[in-house]
Amino acid sequence: MRSIGKKKRYIRWMLVMYDLLIYIAVALLLLILYRGPDQLTNIGVMQQTGISFVSIFAVRLIGNIYGQIWRYGGIQCYVKILCTDAVAFVLYLGLELSLPVEKITFARLLCLSCLNLLGALTLRMMYRYAYKCGNQETRKGRFWAKVLDIVAGVKAENVKEVQKIKIAIIGAGRVGVSFAEELLNNESSSYVPRCFIDTSEAKVGREIHGIPVWSEDEATLARLGELKVQEIVFAIPSMAADKRKALYEYYKNAGYKLKVYDYPTTYSPGGKRHMREFDIEELLFRKQLVVSDERTNAYYKDKVVLITGGGGSIGSELCRQLAKMHPKKIIILDIYENGAYDVQQELKIVYGKKLDLQIEICSITHKKALEKVFERYQPQIVINAAAHKHVPLMEHNCVEAIYNNVFGTKNLVELCEQYGAERFMMVSTDKAVNPTNVMGATKRMCEMIVQSASTHGHVKYSATRFGNVLGSAGSVIPLFKRQIANGGPVTITDKRIIRYFMTIPEASQLVLQSGALANNGELFVLDMGQPVKILDLAENMIRLSGVQGIEIIETGLRPGEKLYEELLVKTEELDKTDNSMIFVERDTPLSAEEIQRKLDMLKEACDTGDDQVAKETLRKVVPTFKKPEEVNKKVESLEQAKEHKKKEMKIAML
Repeated sequence: MRSIGKKKRYIRWMLVMYDLLIYIAVALLLLILYRGPDQLTNIGVMQQTGISFVSIFAVRLIGNIYGQIWRYGGIQCYVKILCTDAVAFVLYLGLELSLPVEKITFARLLCLSCLNLLGALTLRMMYRYAYKCGNQETRKGRFWAKVLDIVAGVKAENVKEVQKIKIAIIGAGRVGVSFAEELLNNESSSYVPRCFIDTSEAKVGREIHGIPVWSEDEATLARLGELKVQEIVFAIPSMAADKRKALYEYYKNAGYKLKVYDYPTTYSPGGKRHMREFDIEELLFRKQLVVSDERTNAYYKDKVVLITGGGGSIGSELCRQLAKMHPKKIIILDIYENGAYDVQQELKIVYGKKLDLQIEICSITHKKALEKVFERYQPQIVINAAAHKHVPLMEHNCVEAIYNNVFGTKNLVELCEQYGAERFMMVSTDKAVNPTNVMGATKRMCEMIVQSASTHGHVKYSATRFGNVLGSAGSVIPLFKRQIANGGPVTITDKRIIRYFMTIPEASQLVLQSGALANNGELFVLDMGQPVKILDLAENMIRLSGVQGIEIIETGLRPGEKLYEELLVKTEELDKTDNSMIFVERDTPLSAEEIQRKLDMLKEACDTGDDQVAKETLRKVVPTFKKPEEVNKKVESLEQAKEHKKKEMKIAML
């Protein structure tokens, strides 16, 4: 430790010595060699030297100018030395006027202070420039090599730079420039920026940190080749999705490795931008919608929130979003302890002790265990994101799907009433609309339970319905990624299938905002825009991956699967909310007696343990539950009629 302290002192006083040499040179020039009308005697020289020396170096020491690490000095360091020397000049002037010493003109005094400051700034700029030119061992030679390059107009490439990966940065804005600075200031970085590519006329043709800024037209493949660029890094977070996709495909087809400098897609507060691989979701879909607002944030502030299924894809993102809103407490309830633990550790890293976070391992079907949780924490808001959601699996496990999804929701509703919760919010799905599978039918039954409870209970209830979630467990994109990574084939059940998609943050923000908007009993629906054809999705992912020869194979529709999903987003038939993307579906709640009758039927069917009996009973209690064959046959008939009409129109035109 002593040696480290000595080294620090040595470095500081070495810089003082260099500044002293500059001061001696300036004082020699202006106080001794100067031959003006106010020429000083030897005593006057000593007096002025003493006053100026004390003023300049005392203020610099007090201002901690010599405690800064100038190799990393930014603009704030240079502003600091300007301010300290300005104070030193005022002090010098005051002492010169007030003390009985030989006087010099104001211009001469100002010139001495300014020349001394100029010398100090020049010394530091030269040192920082030399440091950035290369590593510590060869800094001196590297610096003079750079000087010769500037004089001769030649770009000399050092050995260390040859070994680094050369990149072009798309975006010369704040993010791109900070990224370039980070690379330039880091000796151990494996990357070196060679050029910026930007569309701003104010920047194109100029340089930033010695790096040229080119327009997209100027940044031809030939010019990039001259600079030996190996990778392209996107550093414009706000770039439009279609523009990003076009640039991605252009440079990908040219053979460049592409990366992005930004937060990870699962961004959380306190995170840091870093260079990473592109997520395929960033290239396939529209820019993510920001649904939440100040009103939503204010609603959840200082509230005790219980999230069931809090370790799952949606539940964990609900926790991340809620943590930003400063709740009083978040209780994560899940049957799968690993998922809950992962979310807990992630949020602890970001928020530490600022966030009161509790974990409870429990199934929502276990009412006595649930009751202990309600009794202990007295949650004000309950969000139910716990559910069995995999369509094909639930077709063969109908009893379990009903127990977990339907009776689990019933348990939560009853406990919310018993323990005086303010609000209950249910996460639903587009598969609940005219369901053709067990999972969708159980979710529709949950919606009916919640809407019915809103008519006779004391808690405010709402349900939020959205489509497929990108990147969630069991979703199609992770499956396609794995299949492409393994060399294919990519499997789709039917080339005609279309689905609505949204991101996990969008889905979570929608749930939270709709819950804050709810008065009581609403079934919220998000306008998710145009649906995506799964075949197009698979083809785009294969093309963007750059892997050749991947085959797409149809495997046939799975049990309970239909060719399209419905969200019932017909704006003329829905009620509007304050958010233009959120609508309320008009639906008539059932009476408590009718709901109980349906639940009794389901309980009796589940007690048999027969999945087929349970499924048939589910069809009785959910009138819109249809067989997929009926729905898909209707779709096929409509498609055939459209094709026939198109052919007739072509014939008529001929």
